[in-house]
Amino acid sequence: MGKNIHENRLRRMEACKRVINLGISALSMAFVVSIFWYHWMKYFKPSLEIVTNQKYYYRISMLEIAIYAIVLFLFFNMYGGTRLGYLKNTEIIFSQIFATALADLFIYGELSIMAHMLFINTRSFVEMFIGQSIALILYTNVANYFYRRIFPPRKLLMIHGDRPTEGICAKFESRKDKYVITEKMLISKDMQVNFRAIDEMYGNGICNAIVLWDIPTMARNKLLKYCYARSIRVYLMPKITDVILVGAEELHVFDSPMLLTREYNMTVEQRFIKRTIDIVFSLIMIILTSPFMLITALLVKITDGGPVLYKQVRCTRGRRKFEILKFRSMRPDAEKDGKPRMATKHDDRITPVGRVIRKCRIDELPQLFNILKGDMSFIGPRPERPEVIEKYLEVMPEFAFRMKVKAGLAGYAQVYGKYNTTPYDKLKLDLTYIENYSVWLDFKLMLLTLKVLLSPDAAEGVDEEQVSALLMEKQAQKKREDESAGGKV
Repeated sequence: MGKNIHENRLRRMEACKRVINLGISALSMAFVVSIFWYHWMKYFKPSLEIVTNQKYYYRISMLEIAIYAIVLFLFFNMYGGTRLGYLKNTEIIFSQIFATALADLFIYGELSIMAHMLFINTRSFVEMFIGQSIALILYTNVANYFYRRIFPPRKLLMIHGDRPTEGICAKFESRKDKYVITEKMLISKDMQVNFRAIDEMYGNGICNAIVLWDIPTMARNKLLKYCYARSIRVYLMPKITDVILVGAEELHVFDSPMLLTREYNMTVEQRFIKRTIDIVFSLIMIILTSPFMLITALLVKITDGGPVLYKQVRCTRGRRKFEILKFRSMRPDAEKDGKPRMATKHDDRITPVGRVIRKCRIDELPQLFNILKGDMSFIGPRPERPEVIEKYLEVMPEFAFRMKVKAGLAGYAQVYGKYNTTPYDKLKLDLTYIENYSVWLDFKLMLLTLKVLLSPDAAEGVDEEQVSALLMEKQAQKKREDESAGGKV
């Protein structure tokens, strides 16, 4: 009886949390739209009077406000502006302000076209955006404070195997506002699960969710069925096979459910559309960014007289090698020993011009020519050096899976990962893209990349330190396995 009461209370709490979350998000957008409405009536509407019939003013006003609200909602939803309680406070404010900026730019362009003017009330638009940003910062901070007070962190029971838990625990520790690991349970060597202990902890409120971390498949299957039957929330870190199955196609050939994982990740039509998009958009981007590339090339050349471009061998689909192009940001003799090395934060090899173009990501622009040539795509796993790939394959053979598609200028791991995301997790993110590919997903990732470019902790791929860390982890794991088997190390 007590258990049912506990479950019903948690269910009501989740429903309440969802309603409050939606209400807070709706109110934040309402503030932004209200500020736009004020500026529309005071500044923007009068600018259109010379081209608009008087009797249609009211209808046009309502239409413009509705268009702005819809565009704002789409950008809020895409960039995570509605995910209060899920993202960090700074992340959600950044997402909301970024979404508002895009909505303002959209409506600015539309109104300029309607007024047959190149620029319409630019100062008023800037003032409007500043007012919207201030309102979002103040409101979201207050709303987030009360949201955290109403909904405390979720108490978690971590069920794990022999693999060390320090790394995953540190990740949960970084979000104390959302999660607290209250108990841990080690799966025994005979893979027996202490369901009675789980029942007691869940029923007594010691935990209200479970985390499954690197446990044997047989034990995991038992636990998932057990939790599903009792409506217990489960956080699961997927294995490579899980990611592959998520992208499988559901077939109904006969009366037994069947999943299909294709030998080719993209159909002929998808490959054709993707290549067409790459050609068209790379040509457009080359034309639009050509002034920036020309200025950058001159500055790089004038700085020290060295070559403008930096070329490095990378691998794309099927491990085919190609030369990736970048504007040179280091001294010409930065790799005089012939060994490429990753740049550090305060690397003295980086030139003054190089620091600027790296920060603004301008050094990546020549890769548009790699895309046009067909070596790369706009979206895909970031290309790696052959020697790095060889090291990864020694300790993580599944790394070859990410080369089933062309390398990309940006990718799933760059959007949803971070610079310090583990290599194994980056691989799973890249595989998520490969197994769930669609043209819409490419467009979505292109738009999300705009936000990532402005984020200081954007992921850049893997480096040799991560390779070494992974190798050490594998060696430590092998040592534990040998010790548990009674072997001689």
